[in-house]
Amino acid sequence: MSEPYLKGQWNQLKGKVKEEWGELTDDELDQIDGQRHQLVGLLQEKYGYTRAKAELEFDRFVKSLEEKTS
Repeated sequence: MSEPYLKGQWNQLKGKVKEEWGELTDDELDQIDGQRHQLVGLLQEKYGYTRAKAELEFDRFVKSLEEKTS
């Protein structure tokens, strides 16, 4: 999932992100506005993930979404 697609579909995806990572607030998700690097950074901050772990978790999440839509 490309970042332009992520940004374009962000309003629809925010709910799914919130389901996956419930500690993220609506305000934080609004500020992210579909930017992958900001979401990864927030996962590091909120969940104590390393950068690599946050990116792995994000990629796993995106892959699960792509599998559901194919």
